[in-house]
Amino acid sequence: MNIIKLDATASTNAYLREMLTNCDLENFTTIVTENQFAGKGQRGTSWVSEAGSNLTFSVLMKSEPDSLQGVFDLNVMIALSVASTLKKITNLPFFIKWPNDILSANKKISGILIESIIKAKGEIFSIVGIGINVNQHYFPEMSKASSLALLAGEQFDKDIILHALLSELKEGYDALQQGNADALWEAYKTHLFRKDKISAFETPNGARFNGIIRDVTPYGKLVIETENQGELAFGLKEIQLLY
Repeated sequence: MNIIKLDATASTNAYLREMLTNCDLENFTTIVTENQFAGKGQRGTSWVSEAGSNLTFSVLMKSEPDSLQGVFDLNVMIALSVASTLKKITNLPFFIKWPNDILSANKKISGILIESIIKAKGEIFSIVGIGINVNQHYFPEMSKASSLALLAGEQFDKDIILHALLSELKEGYDALQQGNADALWEAYKTHLFRKDKISAFETPNGARFNGIIRDVTPYGKLVIETENQGELAFGLKEIQLLY
């Protein structure tokens, strides 16, 4: 496993994408930096991380066409791997806020951004960016963010977390390659934040409604039981959970 450590970079995803454009890379090539100053999150948001305090890295994952059984399987595996690894290290409970934010005590601890590239021959490359708030203590203007150190009351070795998570990711990746996604999906749904609880949601036009998260479709849509329209499925840009 090739791990490349950088003092600073704008985005580990962008750095890895540039490397992939210019050369052949080993599967699970990993770029990790102490200071990511222009990281991206879901929905076009930015990922802000205090230099030296957190874990910010990107991993390259390759697959043959159709070897991953669903377009959302990879997301399920990665989110579950992060939640599972952090639980093992801290002994704290972690949940997955659809589709892949990792929360504990209602605070965001980790974010994931997956960018896929399909080459001319059909080979699929997924660049998996992961940010974990590890030892940061202050989150100005980010009331819903926290860190492992704040929740557990102790500092953590980032390298230990990185290697433990890479091992978990490799195990999950191998399970997907062998067609064993069902168990991962079951565990993902078990860890789903606010599942089977009345929650508030907001649509892009600002409309709000109450509903209950019931399921996630094989293609990653969130199934919500609504008060008046029964169960409806929403894509990432169609709904936001308020908490």
